[in-house]
Amino acid sequence: MPELIVISREGDEKTVEGASGLSVMEVIRDSGFDELLALCGGCCSCATCHVHVDAGFLDRLPPMSEDENDLLDSSSSRDDRSRLSCQITFDEALAGMRVTIAAED
Repeated sequence: MPELIVISREGDEKTVEGASGLSVMEVIRDSGFDELLALCGGCCSCATCHVHVDAGFLDRLPPMSEDENDLLDSSSSRDDRSRLSCQITFDEALAGMRVTIAAED
């Protein structure tokens, strides 16, 4: 299984494994990171799964939808590496990707 590197809000780094086909949000949630709320369950309607993606992987991600962009606009911690983890499908192409869980809004 491919590995994902997750950095918590406190700066703790943990490498986790995730099954291809799951969303990055599901991989993070299933790995015990309670701080990633994902309140809508992956429906792209709440932005509580906001992460900052390592710049080296941004070009491997699918384009951001208008809905995702609008939701991220509501975050005070949005930057050019911001994505909603529910909108990123995890697979071998993203093995080794590092994401940082965004500050809670």
